[in-house]
Amino acid sequence: MRVDLFDFELPEERIALRPAEPRDSARMLVVRPSEEFADLRVGELPSLLEPGDVLVLNDTRVIPAQLKGRRVRGEAVAHVDATLHMRTAPDRWLAFMRPGKRVAVGDRIQFGHDAETCMLGQLDATVIEKGEAGEALLAFDVSGPALDEALHAVGHIPLPPYIASKRADDERDRRDYQTVYAREEGAVAAPTAGLHFTPELFAALAAKGIEQQFVTLHVGAGTFLPVKADDTAEHKMHSEIGHVSGETAAALNAARARGSRIVAVGTTSLRLMESAARADGTIAAWSGPTDIFITPGYRFKFVDALMTNFHLPRSTLFMLVSAFCGLDRMQGVYAHAIADGYRFYSYGDASLLFRDDR
Repeated sequence: MRVDLFDFELPEERIALRPAEPRDSARMLVVRPSEEFADLRVGELPSLLEPGDVLVLNDTRVIPAQLKGRRVRGEAVAHVDATLHMRTAPDRWLAFMRPGKRVAVGDRIQFGHDAETCMLGQLDATVIEKGEAGEALLAFDVSGPALDEALHAVGHIPLPPYIASKRADDERDRRDYQTVYAREEGAVAAPTAGLHFTPELFAALAAKGIEQQFVTLHVGAGTFLPVKADDTAEHKMHSEIGHVSGETAAALNAARARGSRIVAVGTTSLRLMESAARADGTIAAWSGPTDIFITPGYRFKFVDALMTNFHLPRSTLFMLVSAFCGLDRMQGVYAHAIADGYRFYSYGDASLLFRDDR
């Protein structure tokens, strides 16, 4: 499909720079097939679901994956930034380098070497591969838990470009850009639909008899990359590492067997479940990389409803929601959200979409 079909104009003031407080006070636009839109709040989610429905949440935890460094090549020094996006070994990460033209295979990159960082906070790496669009494979001088500790010492929370271009990250972002249920470290972007949940909302959902299951998809920085191709068939998705346990798969299959709905909290949960789903409409235990790219025409195998934020124009995520509800329908949804003052993107408001199979 033509990528320009997924374009729309978004006023700058609709981009949220901070989340709603409390988290579950954010607005939520409810979209059902052939019904009028409903303007509600996230805190009203329990009233929209039935006992036995299952919320599937991504429990990945965001790490400080934004690194500021300097490339050292003999006497020549140049400043570079790295955004880690997928770990490939205990000491190796794929990263997007900016400016990418400043680094080459064999270069040494020093991170954390500034006046505000002590020697314990310094972290060095070697560029061992160079890819397209500024991507590089970095081999760090430390490995495993020592590397994790060093990243926490020198790294910054990798705020999305549309926020980072307007303000610097701060200590508040270390809390705000993390779900309250995050536990599996490895993401470099938050599963943002989950940012709306609070302990109080979870308690209300449990009281209604709505189940919760957790999967893990380590969201990569590739989620923010624009689609530069003119046609969706020419776009290459970056892989992300995910895991669905056998226990979770069994619980989800039991829910489907009894006729309950599967509600994905976030496009990351949906993409992982669709990656693990089988042709017979069940889901299997699953672990590994996925680069699933969902566009209109895709036949969903497992997910019945999707809670998600409002996405960028021409993005793979807007293409996904258009596949879920129909492109014309989502264009109407987004026009309504813009006109009615909804807040967009990672710190913005939510939508609850019920799948349209027509």
